[in-house]
Amino acid sequence: MNVGHTCPMARLPSSYSGIYLFRVIYTAFLSTGLCRALSLTSEGPQTIRRAVGDRVTLGCTYEWGASDRGDLDIEWSLVSPDTTMKDQMLLSYSNGKKYIHTSTEGIAFTATDPSKGEASLSIAVLSPPHSSTYQCKVKKSPGVDMRKVTLVVMEKPSVPKCWKEVTNSVAESLSLQCKSSKGSAPLKYTWTRGRGSPFPQTLTQNGVTGQLLIRNYSLSLAGLYRCTASNDVGEEHCTIHLADEKPPSRAGVIVGSVVGSILLITLLLLLLWLLLCKLSDRRRNQKEFSNEIREDAPAPESRPTSRFTNRSTSQYRGGSYSHVSRPEPYFIGDSEFASPQSTTSPGSTTLSYAAKYGDVV
Repeated sequence: MNVGHTCPMARLPSSYSGIYLFRVIYTAFLSTGLCRALSLTSEGPQTIRRAVGDRVTLGCTYEWGASDRGDLDIEWSLVSPDTTMKDQMLLSYSNGKKYIHTSTEGIAFTATDPSKGEASLSIAVLSPPHSSTYQCKVKKSPGVDMRKVTLVVMEKPSVPKCWKEVTNSVAESLSLQCKSSKGSAPLKYTWTRGRGSPFPQTLTQNGVTGQLLIRNYSLSLAGLYRCTASNDVGEEHCTIHLADEKPPSRAGVIVGSVVGSILLITLLLLLLWLLLCKLSDRRRNQKEFSNEIREDAPAPESRPTSRFTNRSTSQYRGGSYSHVSRPEPYFIGDSEFASPQSTTSPGSTTLSYAAKYGDVV
């Protein structure tokens, strides 16, 4: 976009000689730059894609004519995607001085003196937040011009992983897979064989999913295969080698799976049976042990009957007896004697009394 003054168009003379002379004079006048307005001369794409961590330079070169006599002003700003919001000023140059209007590190003019036609912007270390549209505006009254550049910061693909899958053992088909865990979209996957030899018709690849399908695999297809994951800012690759052997048949795979399942179930049932047997033995042992304790335990010792207790007539080894109360003592002098009299119930057998325990003897 050029906004500036233009030279007035002169009226061409009617004679042929006059036209020729006018053209010569007008061309020489334009070559002096006296009628040229300020304009930006930067070339390159309007959209630039770079990888994270790279350095980038956004070009902004300019030149002005002799009629542009005002003060030189240069501005770099971020264009807001919302038209109702103001653009964010990054750098500026005015009155011979450079000004920084952002806290983002690594952004600066590439030239020491931007007034000499070089007003390009450089960013030292790119990161995803740097993705935006940048605008360079140069003004030297009455001329003014501006240029916009869109910067897209992308992540390079990580080293992909290659592996092999058996998709259909009956038809002896293989599937080679390739996948990068990191990388900005869109990612493209490309498979090559050996030293770049063409693929036969039995091989088809998907550039989006990274799959290489090999139908009717044969020994002639064995060898080294390489997968390349790429995007606009970089690429990485991985390799896989197919051996000179056919994949196992589907019938063998099924039989092996069934046999393995049967063995696993048998092992689980055996372990369960052993566990139940062990629990049953433990319960039986505990029961026998408790019975032995009850049989071997001695009878509890009977508690002696108090000598001071009067009871009614009881049976003792076939005879009846009755306890007698302890006789009241009587005193003769300083000595204490038991009463010689004892009372027995009529018809009962006279039994001796053990003074120690109060039992009948």
